[in-house]
Amino acid sequence: MDLKSIKEYFKVDSTQDFALRRQTRNRRITLALLIALLIIIGGCIGAFAHSRKNNSKPSSTPELTPAASLKSVCSVTQFPDACISSISKIPSSSNTTDPESLFKLSLKVVVDELGSISGLPKTLSDASNDERVKSALGVCGDLIQDSIDQLVDTVAALEEGGDVKTILNAKKLEDVKTWLSAALTFHETCFDTLDEVETEYTESLTLKSAMKNSTEYTSNSLAIVAKVLSFGVPQRRLLNSHPSWVRPTVRRLLEEKRKTPDITVAADGSGDVKTITEAVAKIPSKSKTRFHIYVKSGTYLENVVLDKSKWNVMMYGDGNTETIISGSKSNGTGSLTFLSATFAVQGEGFIMKDIGIINTAGPKNGQAVALKSGSDFSVFYRCSFEGYQDTLYPHSHRQFYRDCDITGTVDFIFGNAAVVFQGCNIRPRQPLPGQFNTITAQGKTDTNQNTGISIQYCTISGANGDVTAATYLGRPWKKYSKTVVMQSKIGSVVSPAGWTPWGSEDPPSTIFYGEYKNSGPGSDLTQRVKWVGYTPVMTDIDVWHVMVYNFIQGMEWIEATGVPFDPK
Repeated sequence: MDLKSIKEYFKVDSTQDFALRRQTRNRRITLALLIALLIIIGGCIGAFAHSRKNNSKPSSTPELTPAASLKSVCSVTQFPDACISSISKIPSSSNTTDPESLFKLSLKVVVDELGSISGLPKTLSDASNDERVKSALGVCGDLIQDSIDQLVDTVAALEEGGDVKTILNAKKLEDVKTWLSAALTFHETCFDTLDEVETEYTESLTLKSAMKNSTEYTSNSLAIVAKVLSFGVPQRRLLNSHPSWVRPTVRRLLEEKRKTPDITVAADGSGDVKTITEAVAKIPSKSKTRFHIYVKSGTYLENVVLDKSKWNVMMYGDGNTETIISGSKSNGTGSLTFLSATFAVQGEGFIMKDIGIINTAGPKNGQAVALKSGSDFSVFYRCSFEGYQDTLYPHSHRQFYRDCDITGTVDFIFGNAAVVFQGCNIRPRQPLPGQFNTITAQGKTDTNQNTGISIQYCTISGANGDVTAATYLGRPWKKYSKTVVMQSKIGSVVSPAGWTPWGSEDPPSTIFYGEYKNSGPGSDLTQRVKWVGYTPVMTDIDVWHVMVYNFIQGMEWIEATGVPFDPK
């Protein structure tokens, strides 16, 4: 891309600029009023008593009490009564009017509540005789611990520098929102997993009931950071020129064949190990430096898991049709969806390049995941993911997919990560007779989660050109589902309605679905759905919120990987 093209990428015309400035001005007026209230609440300036002397009796403005401050902060949450009652039980809450301190206390509430129920899944599992229930409870036990770890990491991040006020910058706030969004996703995934088994089981109902408080408390913490602490913090602005440090080109990090990997995997015995699982076992725990695994061409029949301790791993192959990882676990053969992935990764900073991942369970076996990623700051470049129902599971955190091939049928891109797909080939295939295809099923459950699916500069076309089943861009899985398709080429495989509801009724108005400047025969908007939560022609501001630059803070971390990306 030449310099002129790069500048054009970020150019804003005068009409757009005026509209943006006008909207910004109105927003600033509103924020100014709210910030003024928070200044009083937080005591940043202090609420000083004052009086005026005149011939009548003096008047004064009393200080805001800790109780009133707590009530004001909790008023922005979805569960204000639970917020007030839980935080007020902590003795130190009666001595502060500072919103940041109250936020920190809200995190303590969640950690304490999760800690009190962390042993319950095992207790219930030990009392059960049903293996699927045991498996579901085991998943929930792991997810509860993941939530605890996520919250402990959040508290630790706030303590950096010795002062909770260090969170008040845009980057750290986005980190905290991401981590709390993930913690909520862990809760919801537990509930979804329990729903895969018979919901009338006492064990399932008992655990769901026990997790009600921790779910509400986590939501409250997320609301406080999203709606209280975010005010007054400088937000990202649309760039007018391309920063010098953004280079959408492949850099040396991706030229891995020029350097010696830490481990080479080769099925024929010519490497250090024969299986990928053996290589994963040699990854150091929570490494701050990049660990490189080269997987030579071949088909590896194994289910690979990189747990949350495997940080900063890069795994690369000889091409997504040459290096193949293949598994066959599925819901139809007894595996829970969450445990069915051929390849699962959770440790932060994961990069995969030139590898194909397949789930061969077939269309008759229901949910069968090829890739499941809960890795924050994960990147997948020139990879392929092939299956039928539930092929690709971007479960949580921030993820980026570039130049990948994704093939499936029902809900074949699903989850609740903040995820962007750029330059990918999205290929619905023929499902079972009587089924229809849905490309996406997004799982946002809370209005304050910073999650969603953004599909940009992609090509959507039928696999092998033989798809006759009705095919839709997606359907809203949860109450706040968020999915956009923009600047993509949509083939005739997509039905004129574009989207379809989850059930028989239109989705709630709380969803956000949209399209922007798409092309191709499937992009015609004249027969699209008429949902309240669907925007057939998104505004520039709507688009700005789901670009790499803003939605997943991509310029801060994708650039370092060397993977090409378009910031706008």
